[in-house]
Amino acid sequence: ELRQVYNACLPKLSEYATEMGQNERLFNAYQAVAEGSEELDPAQRKLLQNSLRDFHLSGVDLPAEKKARFKEISQQLSKLASQFEENLLDATNAWSKLITDQSELAGLPESALQLARQTAQQRGEPEGWMLTLEFPSYLPVMTYADNRELRRELYTAFSTRASDQGPHAGQWDNSEIIEQILRLRHEQAQLLGFDNYADRSLAKKMAESSEQVMEFLNDLTARSHRQAETELAELRSFAAEHYRATELEAWDIGYFSEKLRQQRYDITQEELKPYFPETRVLPGMFAVVKRLYGIEISEVKGVDRWHPDVRFFEIRSHQGELRGQFYLDLYARPKKRGGAWMDGCIDRMFSDDCDQIPVAYLTCNFSPPVGGKPALFTHDEVQTLFHEFGHGLHHLLTRVDYPGVAGINGVAWDAVELPSQFM
Repeated sequence: ELRQVYNACLPKLSEYATEMGQNERLFNAYQAVAEGSEELDPAQRKLLQNSLRDFHLSGVDLPAEKKARFKEISQQLSKLASQFEENLLDATNAWSKLITDQSELAGLPESALQLARQTAQQRGEPEGWMLTLEFPSYLPVMTYADNRELRRELYTAFSTRASDQGPHAGQWDNSEIIEQILRLRHEQAQLLGFDNYADRSLAKKMAESSEQVMEFLNDLTARSHRQAETELAELRSFAAEHYRATELEAWDIGYFSEKLRQQRYDITQEELKPYFPETRVLPGMFAVVKRLYGIEISEVKGVDRWHPDVRFFEIRSHQGELRGQFYLDLYARPKKRGGAWMDGCIDRMFSDDCDQIPVAYLTCNFSPPVGGKPALFTHDEVQTLFHEFGHGLHHLLTRVDYPGVAGINGVAWDAVELPSQFM
């Protein structure tokens, strides 16, 4: 039902955005301000600069026929992007494997076994262990499972989702959608006078041209390739010597990398997890930002949420001023988009008649609590949480009063990762 509502709104939102971007009267008003003598502060100048750029990138300069085609392409692209995400989500949720013989799961840590047992019970299977393609289930298998065939099966299912290959070949196939997106992006870029979509995309980024990007990537490849070959050779030698593995496939890399790490450092990610329970990590992270930025973070109860796992927090300065609020959605679950991200819910906006506090979403896909105990995070998950919280602080602690350039808004997408690195 929610998906139907979302898809019904997409064409209207796309049409509205394009009509705003192609509105010549509005563009002329911005242009008049830019050419006027009124003194602007830095935020106003940046907002004006970005707005004029975005008018051009929306096709405000195009003749009527090309404007109409640009608008049509924008609507098609919004639908295709949504369909792509839905197919990937449906393909991910469609695959599962019930295992009733625990010997097939040899090597998996106890936490992964408990999660698999809990998943099976939640899906109506009183016995056995249920594996899925959600990352908290998938990653332990690829890292710890001694059963090579099981690793191969999960890797194949995961890497062929929403394609013409694998266990659900063709059922949620995104191949044609990808082709359509590429064609339409190229056509739209050429309508605006760009040679290709890459150049169109870079118009809003720090990098100046696709040639500059390729030079950077080729240089990075040249600098890292030899080291990558050396590390792969070491891994192959280790696997052959200790496990008689003569050839390494993609589903072997994570497994033998973990074995090599254990031999070298005598510790695993799994052994670190008891040091990072959610009940220690969140208060610890909030204590760090209090020490760094002088802010207090506290949970607010009684707020509407889209799932019981979601929590809501507010940020206040040490003087008690409300600076921002955020939703925290930490755990993986069926029908939830994979990965970890931060996004803006409400942008900061302050004027004579409007005081709008910023609100953000912080979303992860960590292993959920099992057996009524607090969730235990890997060190990588703790790093991910701090990283996404860095994005959140960027959005929430802004002092800029104009939504278009407040927080993460208006920041070049190849620069927006910088503030998150501070965490």
